[in-house]
Amino acid sequence: MHEPDAPLTAQAFADTTAAILESISSVIDGKPDAVRAAVVTLLAEGHLLIEDVPGVGKTMLARALAATIDASVRRVQFTPDLLPGDITGVSVFNPVEREFEFKPGAIFAQIVIADEINRSSPKTQSALLEAMAERQVTVDGISRDLPDPFLVVATQNPIEMEGTYALPEAQRDRFMMRISIGYPDPRDESLMLRERDRTDPLTSVRPVASAARVRDLITWARAVHVSPAVEEYAVALVGATRTHPDLRLGASPRATLQLVRAAKVAAALEGRAYVIPDDIAALLVPVLAHRLIPARVTGSGTRAVIDTVTDVLERIANTVRVPLVARR
Repeated sequence: MHEPDAPLTAQAFADTTAAILESISSVIDGKPDAVRAAVVTLLAEGHLLIEDVPGVGKTMLARALAATIDASVRRVQFTPDLLPGDITGVSVFNPVEREFEFKPGAIFAQIVIADEINRSSPKTQSALLEAMAERQVTVDGISRDLPDPFLVVATQNPIEMEGTYALPEAQRDRFMMRISIGYPDPRDESLMLRERDRTDPLTSVRPVASAARVRDLITWARAVHVSPAVEEYAVALVGATRTHPDLRLGASPRATLQLVRAAKVAAALEGRAYVIPDDIAALLVPVLAHRLIPARVTGSGTRAVIDTVTDVLERIANTVRVPLVARR
């Protein structure tokens, strides 16, 4: 029988999150920023979009996160013939009981891996909208709550590749962060060849935190203090995206809320009980970039769009006044 977790303290928070980061990093070599972003998203109660070319470890990162948390996990391979009911569930008539029974879909898990989400139709993609935003699904007029904690980790190949469907703005806005993993450097790639020739690193991953402990971590991070000055700084940064001449679509109020939530977790991971402006600025690109649409793009393809938006966000960060915040 699993022993109950001890009461959470500052040291316990640090020890548990360090163990989670270390466990995932044992599978994903040389990508500490991507691993940290995944943990921040989990503890900030957001959802993560991992976008990159095939073969760089998008699904491996999602599976490593799932294996590190002692929680229910479901993986959905998104394909053109996937139906919304496969995700949310359907009501099936039981001839013995002479009534309809609800058969839960893949979304009823604490961690849902939506693999290659942009290979399914927009209708199927939209089945995730209510689940991601409201943490519930409605089938046949009945709303059903999803497990807690609940995290969607979606992987996506660049939209210009054959057989994909671009995620609409409303869908992208549901993701707290969008990250890319990128190619490993030569040293890490050589290490991967030596260590993974005969074994799968995921087989050695064991849960280092229970679902209950993850809920404790979430509650702890939620209590991190954000001063009015830092709140105004976040609002000013997001607001600047709505009036910038190089952006056709700025970030939503949801983006402001998620930016601050992510900053709280980032501060807690650094051992602080308060957010500083650097926490906000460091998360600007991963939290906002995928929500923005540039007015014009220099170059072609998804990479050009990302580079254009990133450049605009860096200019915004350099022009918005950074408040002076006393360290508590």
